[in-house]
Amino acid sequence: MKFISTRNEENSANFEKAVLDCLPKDGGLYIPEDSADLRRWILYTNEKTTFSSISGTLTSAFINEEFSPIICEAIATGAFAFEPKLRKLEDKLYALELFHTPTGSHKDFGISYLINALEMIMLLKGETSIVLDATLGELGASVTRMVRGMMHIKVVLLYPTKPNRRLRGLSESDFVWNGGNVYPIEIDGTEEDCHNIVREIFARRDLVKKYNLTMANTVNIGRLLPQSFFYPFAFSRLKKEINGGIFYAMAPGNYSNLVAGLYSWKLSLPVSGFICPTTDELKIDPLGNCEILDSIVNVKDRKPCDPASPSSLERLEHVFNANSLMLKHFIYPSEVSEEETTHSCQELFMKYGIFADKPTGQAYAAAKKRREMTEEDEAAVVLVMRDHPAFSSEFIRHTIGEAPEMPENIKEVLKPTTLNRKMMKTAEEVIEIFQSL
Repeated sequence: MKFISTRNEENSANFEKAVLDCLPKDGGLYIPEDSADLRRWILYTNEKTTFSSISGTLTSAFINEEFSPIICEAIATGAFAFEPKLRKLEDKLYALELFHTPTGSHKDFGISYLINALEMIMLLKGETSIVLDATLGELGASVTRMVRGMMHIKVVLLYPTKPNRRLRGLSESDFVWNGGNVYPIEIDGTEEDCHNIVREIFARRDLVKKYNLTMANTVNIGRLLPQSFFYPFAFSRLKKEINGGIFYAMAPGNYSNLVAGLYSWKLSLPVSGFICPTTDELKIDPLGNCEILDSIVNVKDRKPCDPASPSSLERLEHVFNANSLMLKHFIYPSEVSEEETTHSCQELFMKYGIFADKPTGQAYAAAKKRREMTEEDEAAVVLVMRDHPAFSSEFIRHTIGEAPEMPENIKEVLKPTTLNRKMMKTAEEVIEIFQSL
């Protein structure tokens, strides 16, 4: 399978190039060029089919012309010693929990897959790669854990020191100067200063090529693709329990999980639609259909996609443009108020014992507002829960009067880390670190 740019379908790349050179020169984002028909295989999966097995098969479907099935299976097996959990809440209502991971975040799935794929690519090339990202904590904690033991990858992480220090969730044994793979840098500035350094460095194509420089956020298609594996996994657990359709309810976030769900649909996954709360970009038109406001501006007239602040909205637009009529009947936004979110969080706790963070509450509220549609189809609703509720303890305590217990792995992610090294301010200082690696 080839990967093309959202801004120029003539600009294509194989999986290796799309992962390494994660931003096309035209300023767009890489997306799959086409999709395989995996309906027959998907229908043979069941509750005993592991997440890593599903991931290996889908990896082969995406990149079978580039890597052998054995290599595809090795990437998936190495990436996923953990998997999602599907819980039945009541008849036709389920929760897909994506936080049973090393750091309690759904990001671990995409990051672990990307790191394992990148390690395999570099191993076959006999080269090394540097992953650069700015982070406030969780992404850095995840990347640090996933890159342990890798021989061909180094990670450079930028942390802001203003308005307060954000370095957390790291272990000194992972630092490069202690024999590890991670080089954390405190930037004498704000989060935006960190982002500007990332933008400046990735604008230099010579550096991207020289250091095999890439990113671990969802700008990188290698981080996004594995999120499409969630939905076949859920279906494998649901197929014997339901007779109607399946709707997935989720908060849009940066739209990556929503786009990944649509990629699953393009792989012939049985799905009735995706329900989400509206956002500033994702709205409902006067006829009640989904619309994307950015679409009024031609992609060729926009600034390049931002490597430091990822959004998959442009990928979502591309799917809309290719299947505009059909997709109006696949994405169902609903306007959700703060009050409705609060009531939904309280209902989830009272009825099912779920500690719901704000995105989960919004998704559940959106699903309730679309209940007439789902009940008419006798469909099941799967509520997608992205991150461990302990990350939102204060919100949950304020909303329902009780906070979830904090597991040890979350405590480790939130634990401050002291870095007794010189702070930096410029992109050139960061580039000097690349040279030392």
